[in-house]
Amino acid sequence: MKIFVKTKVFAKKQAVLKLDDVHYVVSVREAPAEGRANEAVIRALADYFGTRKSNVRIVSGESSRHKLIEIT
Repeated sequence: MKIFVKTKVFAKKQAVLKLDDVHYVVSVREAPAEGRANEAVIRALADYFGTRKSNVRIVSGESSRHKLIEIT
């Protein structure tokens, strides 16, 4: 399954908000430096979908707020 994610960094708390079937907003507390925010997004989505982190992959948008993510 592929989803589109808009990320928000430096949030007060971590959250995943479903907008529709393929669009989500993920808020994370980490800074967008050294891949920490991307790692937090992967962790948050793995928890939300009840899967392992290894099943969540950023397909495109690694350095952007808008990401395409594949969940297997």
